[in-house]
Amino acid sequence: MVKPNDLKAARTAFVEDLKNKNRSTSTILAYNKDVDQLIQFVAPKKVHQPNNLTTSHIEDFKKYLADKKYTAKSISRKLNSIKTFCRFLLAQKAITTNPAAAVSHPKYDIKPPRVLTKMEYRALRDVCRDDIRIRAIVELLLQTGIRIGELANLELNDVDDNKLTIRAYESHSSRVVPLNKAAHQALADYLKPRPKTKSQKVFVTKTGRPFLIRNIRTAIDRFFKLSDIKNAKVNDLRHTFIAHQLTAGTPLTLVSKLVGHKRLSTTEKYLDVVKNKAEAPASLKEL
Repeated sequence: MVKPNDLKAARTAFVEDLKNKNRSTSTILAYNKDVDQLIQFVAPKKVHQPNNLTTSHIEDFKKYLADKKYTAKSISRKLNSIKTFCRFLLAQKAITTNPAAAVSHPKYDIKPPRVLTKMEYRALRDVCRDDIRIRAIVELLLQTGIRIGELANLELNDVDDNKLTIRAYESHSSRVVPLNKAAHQALADYLKPRPKTKSQKVFVTKTGRPFLIRNIRTAIDRFFKLSDIKNAKVNDLRHTFIAHQLTAGTPLTLVSKLVGHKRLSTTEKYLDVVKNKAEAPASLKEL
């Protein structure tokens, strides 16, 4: 049980609980940072115990964030972290009432997923053509819709001639995804001269070490700039796969299964950006 007299100890226990629930690393880091920010905010008010935390304190924190020019979306995300923290405190009997329950989220417009046009993803292909490792990464992300973390986690024995076995990654379960001709060829072109190393990771650096997620992001961002693609991020390659498959008429349930969505409703959100949907084809559309 959480110590009822120490918010910092409560935060530590909260983080451990998130880890035990197999929440993603990024989620745990964000929740920890957000709760710590609240704790730092209320400290000058002599609020150090969970049962001294009130709705007014959280409302004041919400106003503080707005005054500091945080976006409504960022404020909403931070409030979600705090609400989750307070529910944890309530479950642990560190508090008797939930001070965050009555705090409302600020309203904001949810932007649709950024989907690359054919001209954009062809331009991206062109600029990374001479870098076989990045070309393989781009093709895998674009042609399979796997997450960047799943790609970085791929090992050599996960690769088959016509499919990839995606390992369970953080809170995401394992699955098998097909490799089309473009993805298969790009991956084969990379694996032939791949550095000999003890690491079993598919994607490695020139010195044979695993190619880390943050370094993959940095590399892809650089190629986005080189191809003059504006406001694009690595995750947009996944968005593009989903949107283009749905546009081509690939069944919603199949797309959801391939990209590893836990809920069909997550995939359904992409229907808002899909236009002129065609009849379902016999196979997945190659981008």
